[in-house]
Amino acid sequence: MPETVNILQMLETWSAGFADFMWGTPLLVLLLGGGLFFTIYSRFIPFRYLGHALQIVRGKFDDPDEPGQINHFQALSSALASTVGMGNISGVAVAIHTGGPGALFWMWISAIVGMATKFFTCTLSIMYRGKDDQGEIQGGPMYVVMEGMGRRFKPLAVLFSVAGLFGCLTLFQSNQLTQIIVDEIFIPGNISIGSLFWDKFIIGVITAVLVAAVIFGGIRRIGYVAARMVPMMVTLYLLAGIVVLLRNFSDLPGYFSLIVRDAFTGDAVLGGALGTVIITGIRRAAFSNEAGIGTEAMAHGAAKTSEPVREGMVAMMGPLIDTIFVCSITALVILSAGVWQGSEANGVTLTTQAFSLGLPVVGRYILIFSVFVFSLSTMIGYSYYGAKCTSFLFGTRYKVTYRQVYVLAIILGALVSLDVVINFLDGMFALMAIPTMVSALFLSPKVMKETKNYFHRMKQSGLT
Repeated sequence: MPETVNILQMLETWSAGFADFMWGTPLLVLLLGGGLFFTIYSRFIPFRYLGHALQIVRGKFDDPDEPGQINHFQALSSALASTVGMGNISGVAVAIHTGGPGALFWMWISAIVGMATKFFTCTLSIMYRGKDDQGEIQGGPMYVVMEGMGRRFKPLAVLFSVAGLFGCLTLFQSNQLTQIIVDEIFIPGNISIGSLFWDKFIIGVITAVLVAAVIFGGIRRIGYVAARMVPMMVTLYLLAGIVVLLRNFSDLPGYFSLIVRDAFTGDAVLGGALGTVIITGIRRAAFSNEAGIGTEAMAHGAAKTSEPVREGMVAMMGPLIDTIFVCSITALVILSAGVWQGSEANGVTLTTQAFSLGLPVVGRYILIFSVFVFSLSTMIGYSYYGAKCTSFLFGTRYKVTYRQVYVLAIILGALVSLDVVINFLDGMFALMAIPTMVSALFLSPKVMKETKNYFHRMKQSGLT
């Protein structure tokens, strides 16, 4: 037993050092600075054409004969199935626990510039689509690098794909789903298979079986399932959160004031570490909305469209829905309940405490259901990303092998500690961001040229 404890401690130390190293100043500048550049360079297109983006999502411009695998709405739903998930429930709780309320402010900033980042990266995912060894059209940062920048930049494409193999394992979702089932169902109901380890193992196995039933159907089945699950889960979760906030409506100005004040002082963090607040907010926002990470570009790259700008317009709505709306609801519920102060709870446990206090009796059950749907939808969506990276590196015949490993990793995620999971995935996300942002910055003039041409044609046809 002492040897096992030492190994776990070493693993936690290593994973924390890895994540801290990767999320240093250079990466923060690349993500935030790059997002700010895209926002200004695009002349604020993400904010000026939101109405047009909504028309695209509603299917006004859908054409089943265009190249691709899924329609615009399914592409957005598939991307949101991966982004709107445990990062919005557990990730926000981790951000407040680690960086205080001010971390939410930096999540907002990251999301605002992230809208422009997603516009560029996902427009490029259509502009520079490639083909796998079966001749199927594919999109994503690895293909953007190869088709847009040239073969001499292939190491960037390989770096993204290798990091994607590991970064797209849904260890976090499995970990937090298992935790809420143990905390809220097994322990209160005095249910146990024999020990905590075996309880978590059985939950992990059941989860893995449910996910496997969907993911072996490929992107079309993923898009079909996601298009039905995501709107329902987002609506239910937001309604529950809004009810909690309405009950504390008079206190909302104070919470917003606390968030903004703490964002520039770091008072809620031990020692007043402002840098911790900023880094925590940006890391959690990246994990939640994935702007600049590249995973979202893989989903949007499968959209049925010959108009790259349209998919960029759809994609930019992701950070708005994910971070500005959903994450904010979670954060305000936690702040209104006051559970973030003087509590050792973290992740989904902290959020559960907040909803239980905010909505007595029903809040706990709504959150359990939301966590179940959120985590499963993310696990379903991420399988596509990892399989796509596998296909690029080794060929499509290995996609089934990856999915098998992916399903087994769900069981692993149910067993390991939250800190190890978060730090490991944060490090991999950071590695994925490097080729994604570098290629987007390099090819940004091409995006603007395509954008000007697109809106010129739309205005001539009277469709904007």
